[in-house]
Amino acid sequence: PSHKKTLRTLFLPIVLPSSVTSDMSPLQNKLLTYRRCNEQQKMLNQLLIDRALEVCRVSMEEEYHRDPVPPIPELPSTVRKPLTILSFQTNYLFMKKCVQSNPVVPIQQQWLMSMLTLVPQSLMEGKDRELLTEKLLGEIIRDYEMSMKRCMVRNVLIKPDVKGLEDEEEAPLPLLPLGMDFSRPWHNSFIQAKNQILSNLHILHPTMKTLLDFGCAAFSNFHIVDFSSFRLKGPVDSESLKTDVSLSCSKAEEKILNTWYQRVISLFTQEKALKDVKLDQVDSFYNCVSMLMSNQLKELLRRTVEAFVKLFDPEDRNCLPLFKMELTLDENKMEFYPSFQDLEEAILFIVNRIGQTLQNIQTIGSWLMGGTTTLDAELPNHVIVWATSTLKKSVRDNLEGPKEYFENYVERYGWLVDGTAQARIERFEAEEHSFDEYT
Repeated sequence: PSHKKTLRTLFLPIVLPSSVTSDMSPLQNKLLTYRRCNEQQKMLNQLLIDRALEVCRVSMEEEYHRDPVPPIPELPSTVRKPLTILSFQTNYLFMKKCVQSNPVVPIQQQWLMSMLTLVPQSLMEGKDRELLTEKLLGEIIRDYEMSMKRCMVRNVLIKPDVKGLEDEEEAPLPLLPLGMDFSRPWHNSFIQAKNQILSNLHILHPTMKTLLDFGCAAFSNFHIVDFSSFRLKGPVDSESLKTDVSLSCSKAEEKILNTWYQRVISLFTQEKALKDVKLDQVDSFYNCVSMLMSNQLKELLRRTVEAFVKLFDPEDRNCLPLFKMELTLDENKMEFYPSFQDLEEAILFIVNRIGQTLQNIQTIGSWLMGGTTTLDAELPNHVIVWATSTLKKSVRDNLEGPKEYFENYVERYGWLVDGTAQARIERFEAEEHSFDEYT
C-alpha cells in the first residue's frame, strides 16, 4: 500500500544538499556519506528484525485461530526447563527460516564477467564450453546467495546458547575490539618515503635505458677470453697459455674502452642525458650510472669465468684443454715439468687474470669533472671462491692418471737415477769376486 514504508522510500540516494556540500571539503563529504550509509544499514537491520517478528506473530495467530487449544496448566519445574530450551530452539530456527526467506540483492553481471576473464582461454574453447560456463556461473551465484543469506542471519539474529543448536554456524558477526588504536601514524611517513623513492629512482630515467641497451649490445655475446679454440690448439705449454690469456685480456679491455665506453661518454655529453634531473640530484644520478656500469662489467667478468670453468666439466670432456707435460731427469731425480702444482697455479692464474681486467675504468662523473674515481668492477668473492675450488678439484681428478703413471715409472726405474745403481756398482767393484761373478 502507498501508506506503508518501503526500502525505496526509506533509503533515498546518498546525495547531500548543494548548500551543505559547497562549504565542505571532499574528505568531509566522504565522511558524511559513510555515516549515512551506517545509519541506513542500522535501519535496514531493524526493518529485517521487525519483518521477522511480524511474520512470527502472524504465523502464530493463524495457527491459534486454526486450532485453538485450552490453556495449559503450569508444569513442574523439572519439566518446564526442557520445554523452555525446546522453545528457544524452535523460535530460533523459525526466525532463521523467516530471515533466510527474504530476498537478497542479486550479484552484478559485471562481477560474473570479471570472474570469467580469470579462466584461461584454453579452458574456454571446445564444444562443451558454454555448458561448463553456465555450470560455473550457476555455482558462483548459488555461493553468493548463500553467503548473503548467512550474513543476514548473522547480522539480525543472535543464536541462543542452548543445547541442540551446536551445529548452527550462524554466529554473530565479530565486533571490533574496544580500546584499540586504529589510527595510521605510519601513513604520512610512508607516503613521504614513497614520494622520495620515486623522485630518486634514477633507474627509470630514459638515459638509463639507453645505457642498458649499450651494455646488452656490447656484452651479451662477448667474453674477455675466447675459450672455444683452446681444445683446437692441441697440447699447449702452461707458460704459453698464461701469456696468451694476458694478451687476450689486454686486447679485450682496449676494445671495450674504444667501443662501449666511448658510446657511454658520448651519451652523457649530450644535454638531454640529464633531462628532468634536478641540480641537487646530479650526484645521486651519476652514482646510479656508476652502479649500472659496474654491474654490467661484473656480469661480463662473471660470465667469462664461468665459461672457463665449464671447460673442465667432468661430464663433458670434449672441451677439456690439453697441456704439455714432460717427464724429466734432473740431478738424479725424475719429475714432471711443469709440476702438478705449477700446472694448477697456471690454471688458477687465468681466473685471477680475468678478475684483474677492466679495473681502471673511470666513472662518468669523474671523467666529466677530471677526477680519478674508477668503477667498482671487482669480481664478487663468492664467484672467485667457487671457481677456485671447482678448478682445483677438476685438476686433481684429471691428474690422477699422470700421477699414477709417474709413480709406477719411478718405482720401476728410479733406482737407476737416484744413486742406488751407482752405489751397488761401486760396492761390487770394491769387493773381491771371481771371474765368473765379474762376467
